[in-house]
Amino acid sequence: MGDAARARLGVGMVGYSFMGAAHSQAWRTAPRFFDLPLRTEMTAVVGRDKERVTEAAERLGWESTETDWRRLLERDDIDLVDICTPGNTHAEIAIAALDAGKHVLCEKPLANSVAEAEQMTAAAERAAARGVRSMVGFTYRRVPAIQLARQLVAEGRIGEVRHVRAQYLQDWLTDPAAPLSWRLDKAKAGSGALGDIGAHVVDLAQFVTDQSVVGVNGTLETFVTERPVAASSSGLTGEAGEGTGPVTVDDAALFFGRLSGGGLASFEATRFAAGRKNAIRLEINGSRGSVAFDFEDMNVLHYFDGDEPGATAGFRRIVVTEPEHPYVAAWWPPGHGLGYEHGFTHQVVDLVEDLAAGRAPTPSFADGLAVQRVLDAVERSSDSGGAWTEI
Repeated sequence: MGDAARARLGVGMVGYSFMGAAHSQAWRTAPRFFDLPLRTEMTAVVGRDKERVTEAAERLGWESTETDWRRLLERDDIDLVDICTPGNTHAEIAIAALDAGKHVLCEKPLANSVAEAEQMTAAAERAAARGVRSMVGFTYRRVPAIQLARQLVAEGRIGEVRHVRAQYLQDWLTDPAAPLSWRLDKAKAGSGALGDIGAHVVDLAQFVTDQSVVGVNGTLETFVTERPVAASSSGLTGEAGEGTGPVTVDDAALFFGRLSGGGLASFEATRFAAGRKNAIRLEINGSRGSVAFDFEDMNVLHYFDGDEPGATAGFRRIVVTEPEHPYVAAWWPPGHGLGYEHGFTHQVVDLVEDLAAGRAPTPSFADGLAVQRVLDAVERSSDSGGAWTEI
């Protein structure tokens, strides 16, 4: 289908740092590798500093800039608002955009509190009645190996789910001299490792098993309570300024959970796992087999078929790069692996296809709220000394 025959989707993005760059790459790339049903246009990017946002627009490929996100809601050439800002701003921007008739893609975690997430979900439900759609950005769902794991579980290939082990391990805060950033400020980030990376493995556990976490007990820990003030307000330069400030979020979270199907689950999220850069590990053990995944080897899924004879049984290493695997046919020949950025591209593809078809995109704001309720229960459990907390 030629561009002229496609309806236009004008995108306005709020924020242009790490997540903004990843989302920009996805909006640029998706229409060049996938036959999208809508003509996507990178219409405007928003940042508070005019000089910086202008530079970002030129570098990332946006047509115009704004210094106030509210201008996006007034512009007729903006159909979708993509929110890539700290969590404390998500609710205000998303609710206003949905009420203004703009579709919304919002980064995870959905909000900084259950109350905000509930308000956003209610706004999404009101908007959906008018055909206005919303999605929360749990992009690791779009990794082909994760999609294959979900498929194997849904087909009953591992039987009844008994155990889920989920970890998200990073090490970028192990140095006590690493400077403060907004991610270490509870007022902006909501929580630390729990919300920033723990949210992802909670979502993956629920997505792959198609079950809910119904109760938890857990512990949060802050290992370094004071850090140097960052030289830049973003705290992303790695350079320290003058003095120190308090760390008001958790450095690590450990919690046990129970699934709606009766299985057990354990979760770990930390930014203090020395040597682990972005290790998202998910293993699901069932009555007939297991699947296991590690994002640091993201093109591989390990599958154990318990029905195999014992003499030859063992974990099978599946390289998930065949054209039959989800999303892969649009990319490279078998064996030529995908990377981190491809999940964001697949997110754009799924969102655009859902918008064109009039379908409700997933994960929905309701899915984001479900994760938020788990995070909240973990915090409450930790505050009470690790008591069992139902969701």
